[in-house]
Amino acid sequence: MKLLIVLLAGLLLAWLWRSGRTSSPKSRLNDPEARPPKPDDIVSCRHCGLHVPKNEAVMGRTGTYCGAAHRELSES
Repeated sequence: MKLLIVLLAGLLLAWLWRSGRTSSPKSRLNDPEARPPKPDDIVSCRHCGLHVPKNEAVMGRTGTYCGAAHRELSES
């Protein structure tokens, strides 16, 4: 009889512990602040072909470049 009471108490504690947790993986997926950021657009360097994020690319007269040196080499 004591074993049954201990078993029931353990099950009750486990149930209370699981139901008391505030964040579950499903709720974190629906939270916009918890989502990973969207990837940036990728462009290739017109001189060497290296792929770089668009926000890090250097714009030139004839296209995008991975750096100022390649822009100068290509446009001179």
